[in-house]
Amino acid sequence: MVAIDRRSVLGLGAGAAALALSGLGRRASAAEPVEVRVGFIPVTGVAQLFVLDGLGWAKEQGLNLKLTQFASGPNLIQAVASGGIDAYFAGVGPLIVARQKGIGVKVVAATAVEEVAVLGGKKVAEAVAKGGTLAEAFAAVAKDLGRPVKIATQPKGSVPQTVLLYWIRKVAKIDEATVEVVPLGIEETQQALLAGGVEAATIREPAITVTIEKNPEIKILVAGGQILPNQPGSVFGLTEAFIEKQPAAAQALVDLTVRATEFLQKDPKAAAPLVNAVLGKGLLSVETIEKALVSPGSKFVADPESIVESTKIFQDFQLEIGAIEKAGDLSQLFDASFYKKAVAK
Repeated sequence: MVAIDRRSVLGLGAGAAALALSGLGRRASAAEPVEVRVGFIPVTGVAQLFVLDGLGWAKEQGLNLKLTQFASGPNLIQAVASGGIDAYFAGVGPLIVARQKGIGVKVVAATAVEEVAVLGGKKVAEAVAKGGTLAEAFAAVAKDLGRPVKIATQPKGSVPQTVLLYWIRKVAKIDEATVEVVPLGIEETQQALLAGGVEAATIREPAITVTIEKNPEIKILVAGGQILPNQPGSVFGLTEAFIEKQPAAAQALVDLTVRATEFLQKDPKAAAPLVNAVLGKGLLSVETIEKALVSPGSKFVADPESIVESTKIFQDFQLEIGAIEKAGDLSQLFDASFYKKAVAK
């Protein structure tokens, strides 16, 4: 870069000086931070965002992140569709639905897999502990209650809702007459399970750790990896409009996501305060968040291609349950080019 000092400019003719100063103005403008409107859901599966923002890495790269929390992935997609969000940190399920509806968004990095677990309240946990199949346990509880067992999850098209139905139909093979799926927001699902408003729920970290700490009678009935190995979960997505307008910023964000993934894998203790600053809201301890970060429900990854195969299984099931009208071309949803450049550096 050529440096131009004030005395040099003054020594130029008027026309040349004007050109030099206009060049300086353009260079200063180019150095202005790039604003990135980021939407996220409150789960540890997107902890990379809290690390790269909390440690100031994004700011160092000239990125001004504007974070907004959403109750669920489907709610976040609505904001993406309206043009109010550039970057998406939430489940892959709503992005599949979004592509089907013509919304221009790409998965540029994975963030976590095997997040969603099924938890049962005291009545269900005790029935499962007696032995037999999960289907038999749910049938017994439904008979005792005189109604279907209520299972809370997130809205239609979300990862937890899709995973729940996959587990009911494909894994546990529970008679659907014995269960009632109740769609709620992420925090409302946890609250409903703790309050006894539902008998079971599909939740993610840190809600899994928090829920069991508050009520040890609530048990994990099945972990994420037991439902579907390499279960696709939270991802980092960018709108096509942002990628086209700010390709360098898009690459920087993926670079930082990869870096943050490695940080979480190597030093969850150091990451815990950063994650707690966003998810804890002054109500959780750093120790609780640290436990959530090292649990089986917080399996951090970054390579988007590592979840394509399991996402296909996920998408095929979405088609089966009517969440989408047809199976889309996942090569149009996933863009691994930024990740490949990031790991090649």
